[in-house]
Amino acid sequence: MDGETVSLDVDGAVATITLDAQATRNALTVSMKEALLAAVRRVAADDSVRAVVLTGSGRAFCAGQDLAEHAAALRADPATALDTVGDHYNPLVLALTGMAKPVLAAVNGTCVGAGLGLALACDLRIAAASAKFATAFTGIGLTCDSGLSATLARAVGAARASELVLLGQPFTAAQALEWGVVGRVVSDESFTDEVRALATKLANGPTVAFAAAKAALLASFQPPLADVLAAEAAAQTALGLTADHQGAVESFLAKQPVVFHGR
Repeated sequence: MDGETVSLDVDGAVATITLDAQATRNALTVSMKEALLAAVRRVAADDSVRAVVLTGSGRAFCAGQDLAEHAAALRADPATALDTVGDHYNPLVLALTGMAKPVLAAVNGTCVGAGLGLALACDLRIAAASAKFATAFTGIGLTCDSGLSATLARAVGAARASELVLLGQPFTAAQALEWGVVGRVVSDESFTDEVRALATKLANGPTVAFAAAKAALLASFQPPLADVLAAEAAAQTALGLTADHQGAVESFLAKQPVVFHGR
């Protein structure tokens, strides 16, 4: 299965899903999210696949939402511009977390916003040393989505998560490792080989036990992850109507300073 922006390659028992929109740092359009969800669901249903790798092409894993497409949606109808959270991001997170096989996020580069949310929805994360991370949402007047409000706090603790979300400052792969966002960091030169070795190890492991462990970990979310996702979607829809968000998106695209007015 190959598309313009998402490719799926199956090599033995390992499936690799690659985001491939290098010109936009793999930022997610509606069509890209739909292609990604189709790929995730396809490998989830393929009994010959025993481990899945989610990665990006070029210098980015995923830069989050495609803001040019989002700006057009805001101009057309702010009330529905954030429907993509419930329509696309939430099903993606549930498909990744609910898959009865391990999913490895291979963070090859920039990992921001919803891209970070998708990485945290995977079971394991390995990052190239040059990778950069950020939550980014408050920078354009939004809150978290893609499950990030739960998965980030679960990974790094509430205090660190508050700082990363509210301040939105970028952080390095080394910091991501120190704080628990990723499980390992490897050199850029060895990244591909290390990803392949880890994915192969997972594919050769006890798939049924992995599935049971995933289900147990998912069940430990309080409140349940599905409820978190629904709350995120409702909050994003409300924030999509604010002047702060609409102005921030236009300023970002125009490469102008963002000014918030609290409304």
